[in-house]
Amino acid sequence: MPFFHHGLFRVACAVPRVRVADAEANAAEMLKLLARAEEQGVGLTVFPELSLTGYTCGDLFHQQRLIDAALEALHWLSKEASKVYSGLYVLGLPRECNGMLFNAAVLLSPRGPVGMAAKSYLPNYKEFYEHRWFAPAVKQRLFHEPASDDGKHPLADPGQKWFRCSTVPDLGIGIEVCEDVWVPIPPSSSLALAGATVLVNLSASNDLIGKADYRRQLVASQSGRCVAAYLYVSSGVTESTTDLVFGGHAMIAENGVLLAESQRFARESSLLVADVDLQRLKQERLRLGSFSDAAYLGSLTLPPSVSFPLEGCEPEPLPLRRAIPAHPFVPHQADTLRERCEEIFQIQVAGLAKRLEHLGGGPLSLGVSGGLDSTLALLVACKTLDRLEQPRTRLLGITMPGFGTSRRTLANAHALMQQLGVSAKEIDIRASCLNEFRLLGHAPFGIDLQGLDVAGFEAKLQAVPSDRRHDLLFENVQARMRTQLLMNHGFVIGTGDLSELALGWCTFNADQMSMYNPNVSIPKTLVRFLVRWAAVHEFEEPARRVLLDVADTVISPELLPLGEGERPQATEHVIGPYELHDFFLFHFLRYGASPEKILFLAEQAAFDQKYAPQELRQWLAVFLRRFFAQQYKRSTLPDGPKVGSISLSPRGDWRMPSDAVAEAWLRSLEKAQD
Repeated sequence: MPFFHHGLFRVACAVPRVRVADAEANAAEMLKLLARAEEQGVGLTVFPELSLTGYTCGDLFHQQRLIDAALEALHWLSKEASKVYSGLYVLGLPRECNGMLFNAAVLLSPRGPVGMAAKSYLPNYKEFYEHRWFAPAVKQRLFHEPASDDGKHPLADPGQKWFRCSTVPDLGIGIEVCEDVWVPIPPSSSLALAGATVLVNLSASNDLIGKADYRRQLVASQSGRCVAAYLYVSSGVTESTTDLVFGGHAMIAENGVLLAESQRFARESSLLVADVDLQRLKQERLRLGSFSDAAYLGSLTLPPSVSFPLEGCEPEPLPLRRAIPAHPFVPHQADTLRERCEEIFQIQVAGLAKRLEHLGGGPLSLGVSGGLDSTLALLVACKTLDRLEQPRTRLLGITMPGFGTSRRTLANAHALMQQLGVSAKEIDIRASCLNEFRLLGHAPFGIDLQGLDVAGFEAKLQAVPSDRRHDLLFENVQARMRTQLLMNHGFVIGTGDLSELALGWCTFNADQMSMYNPNVSIPKTLVRFLVRWAAVHEFEEPARRVLLDVADTVISPELLPLGEGERPQATEHVIGPYELHDFFLFHFLRYGASPEKILFLAEQAAFDQKYAPQELRQWLAVFLRRFFAQQYKRSTLPDGPKVGSISLSPRGDWRMPSDAVAEAWLRSLEKAQD
């Protein structure tokens, strides 16, 4: 039964062993592969170019017996496949029509052939000689009446068209053949603009040194330009003959990303399987206005569609055949992660450098807490001043210990400022905060402040049970006190990250505000890796040692008081794990995924092995409530560089009304819970 769940649709590229010019044997081999595809829940299987006869038949293509044998084998396979395979499949054969022979591709369902398309561009250079045997698809359009096919099969017109599935949402199939994707404007471009979301290429591309790399780039980039899934499958080694060797190169790409790739030169028939996300593709096309603009601005004639049904697509308990990274912002491979960190850091430095050049002279200030975010901002500021050939002493790093500051972070803050060579200052904000509490008439945690100094107040705090140490005003006063002090010292470089802004985990007009924030579009899960990368690649000892210690520090706002021997306030105990929130943010914002789909993907990312199902739902509900409720903070964000595909800037990527409600998403989450 074809796998289709939450917009995910299972596809496969099949490379069969081929007996050249023996259509009957080739059909039997295809049947075996279709049976294997059924076992794996594949909904669409694609075979290579001219796979029923073999690509290398040469002048045998002018033998009527071969042409007839291919059609006979097609009819046999259509009948037999319906017994073992419930999905769709595309295969290649030579097809005679209106006195011409076409290099054709046929789409079939369990009900029989759905339709046919023909190769548009015939290579006739070097080792290729296709004009000798075939006519290009354009010639069929010269005829107003299609050739007769006895009314049994829709195989009469090999003209360009695409195929819309009436029973699987967002499934539209466009077909091109081999050389079609190598030309400046491939047919798949028009097919995608017309509505096809899954593009297939039946190919017979021989292998040469370096050719596989070029094919890989070609397929990935065409899938990206077309915002589509792209299935490419080429003839296998059993097609090798005379001067040519074929490797059976198969690839499945989606919107610029290669999902799966075959091992070339396999001697046996093979099946490459992956799940493509049709829902994600639809959302991406909706978001990209220039995609639909291309249809009429390019004055293209879009091909018509043929509608057909596919029965039996029901959700099944199958593991996904695509990788769902648990940490989508953090590349899994070490080399890629290192390159990503370097690029992000350079973007941060370049953005801040431009702002400082425009600003001219004047003092700069940055709050240094000894935590991850402020450390990253400090490193960026130091490298920016180096790049501008200005002394690091222009930057004043201010550490402002409060009632929740730990010895570890305070020591790291002082060590960093000293070792990085910035101007440094410590301002203890506790006494000032006590005075503000008095002005406000506020008794933190029910403590009467009459006659108390800092030491007396902290002594009374020790008697307050840890489960009663919750006071929002107590936290906000400290946060705003720090921002006020920073702004009175100069141009403030911000420190808050993307994850905090998504959750609104910041105090309005406090750590939410600055004059420029280089961290504004970097998620929390990536900040830690950036600090580690900078420690290893950008800074020497002893600064490196301190930076690595910062990277291992528990994430905390350090605003609540500590009892004797207690650990600092842990942010993730309050709002939930940042790795989950970053996962939710990525799929919610980047692809518009529903709560049900986000939960499903979280399970596929193996979060269900670390968190109970109820925990995943609980923290997703927290994310949704906070994301909607805290938009007003994001609407007033300062400038900062966009470094990735997700940004919450109200001037760029995310324009959301501050008073939008989350109820529709929360009801959807409750439905998933049921």
